[in-house]
Amino acid sequence: MYIKAVKIGIGLFCFMLALTNCTHQADVQLSDEQVKEIVKRSYQYVALYNVNNKFAMDNARRTGTNGWNICVPDTNLKDHNMRDIARPNNDTKYLGCMLDLRQDPVILYFPAFDSKYVSLMCTAYDHYVNVPMTTCLGDFRKPEKVLFYSDRTEGYNGEPVEGVDRIYKMSGDFVSAILRVMPHASEPERFKKIVSQMKAVKAITLSEFLGKPAKPYDDPHFPAVGKTDADVFGNNLLEVMQFVFNHLSFDPQNEMDQAVLAAYKPLGIVPGQKYDSTRVAKIDGKQLRRISEKVKAENLALLLDTSLFAKFAPKMLRPKGQTDIEAILAVSVIGPIGLPMEEAMYPNVATTDGKPMNAMNDYVIRMTKEELPPARAFWSLTLYDSKNGFFIPNDRKKYSVGENAGMKLNKDGGIEIYVAAAKPDGVPVENWLPVNRKDEDLDIILRIYVPDLEKVKTWKIPKAEKLK
Repeated sequence: MYIKAVKIGIGLFCFMLALTNCTHQADVQLSDEQVKEIVKRSYQYVALYNVNNKFAMDNARRTGTNGWNICVPDTNLKDHNMRDIARPNNDTKYLGCMLDLRQDPVILYFPAFDSKYVSLMCTAYDHYVNVPMTTCLGDFRKPEKVLFYSDRTEGYNGEPVEGVDRIYKMSGDFVSAILRVMPHASEPERFKKIVSQMKAVKAITLSEFLGKPAKPYDDPHFPAVGKTDADVFGNNLLEVMQFVFNHLSFDPQNEMDQAVLAAYKPLGIVPGQKYDSTRVAKIDGKQLRRISEKVKAENLALLLDTSLFAKFAPKMLRPKGQTDIEAILAVSVIGPIGLPMEEAMYPNVATTDGKPMNAMNDYVIRMTKEELPPARAFWSLTLYDSKNGFFIPNDRKKYSVGENAGMKLNKDGGIEIYVAAAKPDGVPVENWLPVNRKDEDLDIILRIYVPDLEKVKTWKIPKAEKLK
């Protein structure tokens, strides 16, 4: 049904491009509604292109390499200087392995981990999420070697390799393989041990694994990333989407895959061709930026509705074929590269009065013992600015409340968490989330690792009460 609607909706500028025989740049005037459809169909790709390439760029800065086919662990918990990804968290330590699968398969070596929660999340530019390994499935209890490849990996088609324990085919050539590890920060010796285990994770190409020289790196000339997703929509959307299309596998039977291809073909963007700015449609970047910001705001507002979140949650952060456009759009807006609900849930904390949280006010979140998040591993509650999804800067570097960041339960086993410019009298410092007193909207995300899905059915997400 949607593909039919897209074809009808873009029929007008299909005709316009046909008049030029697609040999010259064409000015395409799109309505806001047409642009909105393009933005919605593009957001998952734009968000992941931005995130994955920023990770690789950060790896390059930290290691002096090109940033790909290496694994870089967190050395410290994240703080407000983190600007590469919206709504990060600092209750787990990350290890990012950015994989370039074009010329050679890449093998990741994982040691055993002494942590009660570890998961491996993998995604290409399409933002379809795969979790091939997790402690929920009994993984990471022994060392393993895992091979990754794509449809375009040169000279390899998925055949077994002696000494490799698992083989995974990815939907794209450029992949983020993100390890999340609970660091047990409250146990210093265990924390050090886990850090050393994270440092032992290695990435090598199949050629190197077989004792051959590594193939020379072929620079693919990545289009520019944006500081925000809106920057890509406004500055170089077609160039980014051409690059993305060239490095992804599209399923002819998948409606979402075919809808995005149908939306871009009239604009001169199809898989397998080189980007040429003189031959693609000329579109209004300011209009795209404006509509993308509107789509982002609309989806952030929707996620404050607990009934809508319950509807989206089962389809969020899923493999291809197990999600839909509404769910993947919402999660791409709120913060990409997450985990499906059996691994983690990310409900937004709304206010009791239904209004956006703002740093001009103070708030309290109260939970009794029975109202605490139903986490089988652990939970955390993290504060962000709404506009960018970044931590709120403060001297204490306190951005969340939970087992790793610190918290104190009351005598009855419940908790009161304060969001305030100054710590209220009598409130444990562990339960205080500082804000800077200014007109700035705020978001709070509650992360529940390995939720009890039966208890979740009746559990109520806590709300923030504005203090007078």
